Amino acid sequence: MSETLQLTKDLVRLPSITPDDAGCQNLIADRLAAIGFANETMPFGEVKNLWSRRGKTGPLLVFLGHTDVVPVGAQSSWVSPPFEPTERDGNLYGRGTADMKANIAAFVTALERFSKAHDSNTAIASVALLLTSDEEGPATNGTIKVVEALKARNEKIDYCIVGEPSSVKKVGDMVKNGRRGSLNGRITVEGKQGHVAYPQRAINPIHTFAPAAAELCQMQWDQGNQFFPPTSFQISNISSGTGADNVIPATLEAWFNFRFSTESTPEQLQKTVEGVLDKHKIARDIDWKLSGIPFLTATGKLLTAVQQSILAVTGITTELSTSGGTSDGRFVAPGGAEIVEVGLVNDTIHQVNECCGIGDLEILSNIYEQILVRLLMTAAED
Repeated sequence: MSETLQLTKDLVRLPSITPDDAGCQNLIADRLAAIGFANETMPFGEVKNLWSRRGKTGPLLVFLGHTDVVPVGAQSSWVSPPFEPTERDGNLYGRGTADMKANIAAFVTALERFSKAHDSNTAIASVALLLTSDEEGPATNGTIKVVEALKARNEKIDYCIVGEPSSVKKVGDMVKNGRRGSLNGRITVEGKQGHVAYPQRAINPIHTFAPAAAELCQMQWDQGNQFFPPTSFQISNISSGTGADNVIPATLEAWFNFRFSTESTPEQLQKTVEGVLDKHKIARDIDWKLSGIPFLTATGKLLTAVQQSILAVTGITTELSTSGGTSDGRFVAPGGAEIVEVGLVNDTIHQVNECCGIGDLEILSNIYEQILVRLLMTAAED
């Protein structure tokens, strides 16, 4: 059994449903301490975070990940118990295998091999691991708080590898060199309750909101660019009514989300939405929440190292993408770091019977090790 497979199994056995770390970070900290890393536990609220660093000079490369997993869903639908890692048909099954405990295990084994081969005094850069148990949850006491603490003590991240599962069919066939921004809105439309037989005495918020909703759904927000698709708008929830079929409701509540490119700003999107609602004379309250701004690493030493490492290990010329949801890379990006997401195949993440390819584990670990060599040992030649 490979080191990466064994460590993945050890991590999957720990039921770390967000925000519970369930001992994952202690296990990893012990492994890193044995190869010269200085561990620092950074708890915020009920969230546990680990900052582990080796080296004090030169550019800083950070491996970023999360030990928490999403709930398992209906356990009866799992072929094998979700927290009992099980090998079957060339795959390893268990909650968190792909997202992202195997990726973390590959971080650790790559760091172990690199550290044994290269004394910390010979490396011209530093390396660290940042883990949180608050990525699958609200993400308010995890990576964002650690990054703020690091900034306060002038500890700057130069390069960041996010271990999210980025691949599509084969490890390394796609990496994420950026992500779209995410802006959430929650609107409460005010009406006046009344009897459906006397609509003249009431104001139906459903009818009031419907034309505005249709207009918002049909709008073209921007054209996107060579790195990002056009900004999208989606209504995710609408609720109204009293439960009776003869009552016009007093209010309507709707939730919506923008996934936006660098061609739009949160301020522009909010202003446009408010303008449409004003046009339709809608009385309302809106709560806005910015979950993350778009970020992009179009070029740079990190992206070059990632592309070269994937090609060297797999023979694949990787595809760059900014598709998908958000990641904790959004909290690192404002500090100016180059960020790339590199990980396993993502086709079963958050699903029942989540799994990863057993043969993919050492491939990913080798890719991470090659990135370490290119950034920490050869940067002086640039």
